Amino acid sequence: MNIMATAIQKNGMKSLTNGNLNHVGDVEHLDHGGVCNGTDNDVYKMENGQVAEQEPQPEIDILIRNVVCSFSVRCHLNLREIALNGSNVEYRRENGMITMKLRKPSATASIWSSGKITCTGAETEEEAKIAARRFARTLQKLGFKVRFNNFRVVNVLGTCLMPWAIKITSFSSHHKEHASYEPELHPGVTYKLLNPKATLKIFSTGSVTITAPSVDSVGKAIEHIFPLVYEFRKQRSIEDEALLLAKKRKLANKKYPDEFDPEAIIQNPVDDEDMMIESDGSWD
Repeated sequence: MNIMATAIQKNGMKSLTNGNLNHVGDVEHLDHGGVCNGTDNDVYKMENGQVAEQEPQPEIDILIRNVVCSFSVRCHLNLREIALNGSNVEYRRENGMITMKLRKPSATASIWSSGKITCTGAETEEEAKIAARRFARTLQKLGFKVRFNNFRVVNVLGTCLMPWAIKITSFSSHHKEHASYEPELHPGVTYKLLNPKATLKIFSTGSVTITAPSVDSVGKAIEHIFPLVYEFRKQRSIEDEALLLAKKRKLANKKYPDEFDPEAIIQNPVDDEDMMIESDGSWD
C-alpha cells in the first residue's frame, strides 16, 4: 500500500516525504532506478478481479511551539542594576538570574551575571534570532558593553496530529528497542531516535510531540515515525475526539486571548536600531 505523508510546517518548513512504500507486484517491469513502469501504480487489483482505488495521501501539519536558543554577551552583567532600571524584568535572586520578556516576537530570556542568556518562546528560528538581538540591544542601552556571541539554537519543540488514533500499547511492545511506555508515569510512549537525534512522545489520540535540536530534525523525525505508527492505527473514539477538541480550544485561548482579534494582529517590522549590535559573526 502506498503510504506517503506530506508534512507541512506552518512556520515555513518545506514539504517533506517519508518515501514511497509501494508494494510492487511485477518486478520484471522495474527500470534501473527501481521504478515500476507498469500502469498499476494508481490502482490495486484485488483477488476477485475488482479494482480498488488508491487511498488519498494524508497531509500532516507540523506546528513549531517553541524554539530555545542561547547566546553570550561577553561581559559581566549587574543583575541588580538590570532589575532596577530595566523594563519587563523579574529578579529571581534565589536562582541567581533575571527573566526579561518581549512582546513581539513573544519570547522570554533568562539572564545570568556571567553574560550567558537563554531565550525561549519563539516559534521559528528566525524569530529566535530577532528576539536574541533585541535582548542584547536592551542590555546595551542599559550601559553594558555587549558583544553578541555564540548564538545557537539549542532545542525545538514541535507537535503534529496523525489522521487516526494509535494503539500505543502494541506499538511500544513491537518497538522495544527505541520505545518505552510507563502508563503509571506518563500517558504516552517515549520513542528515541538517534539519527536524526530526537525524542518523540506518542499518544493514543494520534498526537505526537517532538523534541529535536533543529526544525529540520523535527520534520525528519516525523518522516521516520509515520510508517511505524501507521501499522498500529485505529479509528478515533468519541472520547479521543472530545479530548482533542478541548486541547485545541486551550491552545487557541492561550495564543489569542479574548481581548485580541487574531486577524488584527500584524507582525511589526524590525527596527534597524534594534539590530545595530557589535557582533563576532556568530549571528550568521
